[in-house]
Amino acid sequence: MPQKRVVYECVRCGTCCRWPGYVRVEEKELDAIAEYLDITIEELIEKFTALTADRQSLTVVENPDGSCAFLDRDNTCMINPVKPQQCRDFPAKWQAGTYQKFCKAERRFVDDE
Repeated sequence: MPQKRVVYECVRCGTCCRWPGYVRVEEKELDAIAEYLDITIEELIEKFTALTADRQSLTVVENPDGSCAFLDRDNTCMINPVKPQQCRDFPAKWQAGTYQKFCKAERRFVDDE
């Protein structure tokens, strides 16, 4: 008998893009973002990233209000087709329970095959 699993469908509310905290980016993600924005890796790193406190990776910088530097005024991710894996995995693979109070993603149950 098929098992049911929960899937979340993003409604693009932008709430997750307004939480302060690290959005770690991998090297391959930097390449894709730079290409998508039509800028050099160096420009991307200088303008849109910072070194994390543990000095283990780069993170997307935040705007003064704590929102992601790639969040547009119209609540759209400027790099949505190439956004970091951490962003693509939200909320399905996140373990932080507080997101459920704020995230407006539509929760559905689907059959596993």
